[in-house]
Amino acid sequence: MSKSKQRLPTMHHFIDEAGDLSLFNKRKQVVLGTEGVSNYFMVGAAFVAEPKVLDHELASLRENILRDPLLNRIPSLDPARQKTAASFHAKDDAPEVRYKVYSLLARLDVQVFVAIRSKEALAEDGRRLFRRGLRLSQNEIYDDLVSRLLQNRLHLADSNTIIVARRGTRDRKEALTAAIGRAQSNFSSKWGTRNLGPCDVATTYPHESGGLQAADYFLWALQRLYERREDRYFAPLSAHYRIIMDLDDTRRKAYGEWYSSSNPLSLEKLKPVTG
Repeated sequence: MSKSKQRLPTMHHFIDEAGDLSLFNKRKQVVLGTEGVSNYFMVGAAFVAEPKVLDHELASLRENILRDPLLNRIPSLDPARQKTAASFHAKDDAPEVRYKVYSLLARLDVQVFVAIRSKEALAEDGRRLFRRGLRLSQNEIYDDLVSRLLQNRLHLADSNTIIVARRGTRDRKEALTAAIGRAQSNFSSKWGTRNLGPCDVATTYPHESGGLQAADYFLWALQRLYERREDRYFAPLSAHYRIIMDLDDTRRKAYGEWYSSSNPLSLEKLKPVTG
């Protein structure tokens, strides 16, 4: 069988983020360590083998929760609030709901790939650029992580459908398409192949996509591991995380630490937070 026939017809990738990109205040002072500001920024891609099945499973779970008299009086389940009643979002969902969503995701075919930047390192990048009269762009950071995430994934199928969670009110489809094009070019340059299929890129809101809701949940679990050093949610789902690129943990390698099945991530392996 030829290599091209071994590929999947289509791969569906759902991309979301966790953390924020706040680095400096108006006085150009670093804001890390202040209330509501994360220490890390991460972008994740959830590969979902059967998106329609995932959509159905999440919709059914939501309907069951809304009918459950022990749960449907939780404030976030009030349809008027347009939170859990509209879509699952790990940060907003009640612990009882979160448990049910994670229990569902644990048994579904979802593979997760994540790229992480330390904001301490990003702040240093920002200072270095500022001294040269340049500015560190949040969109450039985001697009770079998207490109890194997909660089070694897009050759695995004849075509790729990439759904990206919208950031703010602007549709950045053109810029994201360019970032994904760079991922393909980087792969081709490294491996000398041109047999890469088309990529269909779309931006949408999480309530319109079960895949984005799944990506949000997996990222939230990983974020808790990094930000709070709590593995309660991450550990039971760890097999779903196929690659985690901690790009600023350069203690062993200049390009960062890559976690996978051959190098599983654990609390003990995390680089200590300084500051």
